[in-house]
Amino acid sequence: MLKTSLQDLGKLVRGGRKLVQLTGKEGKTDIRGVAVVCVLFIQTVSMGNCCSDVSSGAGAIAGVGGTAAISSARGTTNDAVDYYLKSRGFNGLFSHIELSFCASNLRDRDVLSKSDPMVVVYRKEKDETLSEVYRSEVVLNSLAPKWIKKFTLAYHFETVQTFLFRVYDVDTQYQNSKEEMLKLDQQQFLGEATCVLSEIITKSTKTITLELKRKEGVAAQTQHHHGKLIIHAEESLASKITTEIVFRCSSLESKDLFSKSDPFLVVSKIVEQGTPIPVSKTEVLKNNLNPIWKPLFLSVQQAGSKDSPLIIECSDFNSNGKHSLIGKVQKSLSDLEKLHLTGQGINLSLPTTGAGQSKVLKSQLFVDKFTETVQHTFLEYLASGFELSFMVAVDFTASNGNPRLPDSLHYIDPSGHLNAYQRAIVDVGEVLQFYDSDKRFPAWGFGARPIDSPVSHCFNLNGSSSYSEVDGIQGIMTSYTSALFNVSLAGPTLFGPVINSAAMIASQSLAQGSRRYYVLLIITDGVITDLQETKDALVSASDLPLSMLIVGVGGADFKEMEILDADRGERLESSSGRVASRDIVQFVALRDVQHGQVSVVQALLAELPSQFLTYMRIRNMKPVPL
Repeated sequence: MLKTSLQDLGKLVRGGRKLVQLTGKEGKTDIRGVAVVCVLFIQTVSMGNCCSDVSSGAGAIAGVGGTAAISSARGTTNDAVDYYLKSRGFNGLFSHIELSFCASNLRDRDVLSKSDPMVVVYRKEKDETLSEVYRSEVVLNSLAPKWIKKFTLAYHFETVQTFLFRVYDVDTQYQNSKEEMLKLDQQQFLGEATCVLSEIITKSTKTITLELKRKEGVAAQTQHHHGKLIIHAEESLASKITTEIVFRCSSLESKDLFSKSDPFLVVSKIVEQGTPIPVSKTEVLKNNLNPIWKPLFLSVQQAGSKDSPLIIECSDFNSNGKHSLIGKVQKSLSDLEKLHLTGQGINLSLPTTGAGQSKVLKSQLFVDKFTETVQHTFLEYLASGFELSFMVAVDFTASNGNPRLPDSLHYIDPSGHLNAYQRAIVDVGEVLQFYDSDKRFPAWGFGARPIDSPVSHCFNLNGSSSYSEVDGIQGIMTSYTSALFNVSLAGPTLFGPVINSAAMIASQSLAQGSRRYYVLLIITDGVITDLQETKDALVSASDLPLSMLIVGVGGADFKEMEILDADRGERLESSSGRVASRDIVQFVALRDVQHGQVSVVQALLAELPSQFLTYMRIRNMKPVPL
């Protein structure tokens, strides 16, 4: 993982404390899942007790890499690892980005020479607090500097990452000091600019030009030009590398009384406090003391850096989930590559009762194959012109309560405090809007009776009978508020019609060859009454460029929603017996995340890049440059 260590992965980015943001609970040993590029798609299937018998256990443990995006040619995933990670709060996707800086037409603050500029970057939090995260080197005597030092950061699709860039002229007397030791209040301010990371990486050139301005809150005594700051983003090559490994063992010990062992391997990375976190598993090979497993696929993000330690455990599979450890080794990817090149094996060891003691076994682990390949990434698809198009559907059933009363989930607070529906629209919309060039979003309501009409389970939120699109997030908010006073809340809660409407738009777009992937946000307060019809619609939509985000608000029982979110490895099945080609649903109950470290938008959007990449790979769609 480029410049971020495994230890760094276990620390929060919130408050600017560390580079990598987490979605686990603070104080625990957490990681921020895998790069968007190679995409560790953390789904939900158990690790230790995921299997009820040998055949299903072998299927659950079988897999390549534990990701949807890092898959074999057959496109299989390691659901067991996915569930183990996600059930412990390890969500999300990121990619490493390198930002390069140059400037033009800077102000000249020196009398006998030109300015000596330096860039300082701050992360801007939602509460407007600033945390310094980077300083460039000082370029001497230049009003059009090109800085060499790069700013490496983790790009998180599911968060709005806002940065403030300030340019300073470093005083001559400090030019022999290290940049990090410079006191900024002793340097001359040249200008500042701010932008969101998504604004840079969604441009086809991955370059943005920002006008430098004076500091906010500082009155201009005279009108000065401040110049321009040009920022270019590159996805680091390390983020794209996936390693394919074929393991085999020799002379394994038999753990079974009347038969040979049924061995499988678990590969774990070591994070803070020495805690091992499983990142991949092989299949189970029955009655085999000299097994050769199918290939495993590991990204640099899964393994940490190439030199980070990995624990490889060989265990005997038991259908009750209490697997018997045969032996283990600790090696890095670099070590495994050397084993492959030399053809040598490494002896397994087994911990003994003594603290830190282990017994070296005659059993050996070999690496029969070790190859590195570069995968197409989410950001590469964006650069080739693909967009994410946002859609929203709002539940107007009577169970939400009278919108005019404060206890209603639809109550519009005069003080401006957002209700749960408004908050979900804004939080998700403010992330996705950067990936949609025209920012015209289809918006529907369901479960209500429009004026002089019967109950509708899919009506245009803007009141139009001919089109559903509104302009921007504010357009959705305005249409939502207006609809509350122009429809009568009714019921029941049906998802099928709005899913079919979204699927029709996605299908037409696909037929036209459009480079669009659609994201439908459904916000609801109740249990759906058309579960099978909804399953049928989702199974059909799984072949389309479409994902569903469902937010449950209020205190209802949302168990059926969790069924739709096939994170437990059980693909949805239609009434005709057809199985969904992929998982396209992510469900989050607002009450489960609103008081935790994970925001609603993080919980919802963490899986989306992986769903996008899975669709592209199933259809063999390449990120061909424009």
